Amino acid sequence: MILASALIIWKGLMVVTGTESPLVVVLSESMEPGFKRGDILFLHMNKDPVRAGEIVVFNVDGRDIPIVHRVIKVHERHDTAEADILTKGDNNPRDDRLLYAHGQLWLQQQHIVGRAIGYLPYAGWLTIAMTEKPVFKYVLIGALGLLVVASKE
Repeated sequence: MILASALIIWKGLMVVTGTESPLVVVLSESMEPGFKRGDILFLHMNKDPVRAGEIVVFNVDGRDIPIVHRVIKVHERHDTAEADILTKGDNNPRDDRLLYAHGQLWLQQQHIVGRAIGYLPYAGWLTIAMTEKPVFKYVLIGALGLLVVASKE
């Protein structure tokens, strides 16, 4: 019942926000001081063009984990209505071209997963702990299992 409710809530958030990932956890210090490692970002996606200064979450071919960075340049192509997008972490010395796929110099709209519209400080540390130290994940799953078994009457 709990898992079904969580899935329904997640799918509802996907519909409302227009993105397949309505929440993401900041995993590195690349966006400090604005966002710190462990902050949860709330994302939204719409058809409006991406603008310089926006915080976006994007996927790069060959990487499983999305990246949270700021758009620093947008080159709009008026003939095709597409845009070339360049990003950079606020705490990084250079733009993200080294993070993009081999030979890729710009992101396109299809790489953008969502735009940050808000955040919850430090709320993602449990996710980071479970990722970096899998024993936490197994302890949490075991504790939840015991809770379910113990709560049966």
